[in-house]
Amino acid sequence: MNKLITALVAGATLVAGIAAIPAEAQRRGGSISVQGSAGRGGTLSRSVNRQPGSSTVTRGIQTNSGRGATTTRGGSWANGTYSGGKTTTLNNGTAFGRSTTATANGNGSGSFSSTVTGPGGQSGTVSGTVTKTPQ
Repeated sequence: MNKLITALVAGATLVAGIAAIPAEAQRRGGSISVQGSAGRGGTLSRSVNRQPGSSTVTRGIQTNSGRGATTTRGGSWANGTYSGGKTTTLNNGTAFGRSTTATANGNGSGSFSSTVTGPGGQSGTVSGTVTKTPQ
């Protein structure tokens, strides 16, 4: 009886492990349309793409009157470095957002740089190093 239970548990663990692999690396998304009277309404959409070491989410809103925006945010990480950001683009082509890079330096400190860009093209950057505080 114990061998049967052990085999069942091992088999279930193997199946769960195999089933989890595609869930880590797959695309998901959808959209919904809401319509009201007199042509009012719009569509919302969302798309998610997650891979080992990276992730991207895109969201959009479009109205029946032609106004809207698309926002993409995402990042990737590997070997102690993260790089990511967010960009919003309006239907008229105006874009604004932010981007960030952070790196673990290996000695307990970390470096970062973050840039914000406004809708008029103006930008500002903040960067620095954070050190480990002795205890």
